[in-house]
Amino acid sequence: VQLQASGGGEVQAGDSLRLSCTLSGDTLDSYAVAWFRQTPGKDREFVAALTWAGGVTYYSDSVEGRFDISKDSAKNTVYLQMNSLKPEDTAVYYCASALRSFGGSSEGGYRYWGQGTEVTVSS
Repeated sequence: VQLQASGGGEVQAGDSLRLSCTLSGDTLDSYAVAWFRQTPGKDREFVAALTWAGGVTYYSDSVEGRFDISKDSAKNTVYLQMNSLKPEDTAVYYCASALRSFGGSSEGGYRYWGQGTEVTVSS
């Protein structure tokens, strides 16, 4: 199983950006998927997650109401729609997946990781 993240870039505060994460080697619907982010010198931070059964979503308090995680099963792709971006959202964003389980907000709960895509938000 491999994850390929894309969609990062440089935007202004208040703009929107959509990240994509495509899973290859298996069927996305068997996996819970999450997004984490990391800035230099800091631990990786949970952003959002989507359960494999039922499609329940979870968000960190810092992005609740601004970010939306969704999936397109036909494309084996998970999206992170990021609206009303703030400079503090600047980070490298990683997608991660867990087979038939839900990793929650913990990095250890996810076995497979993408390579990261960088998001920079200017004020």
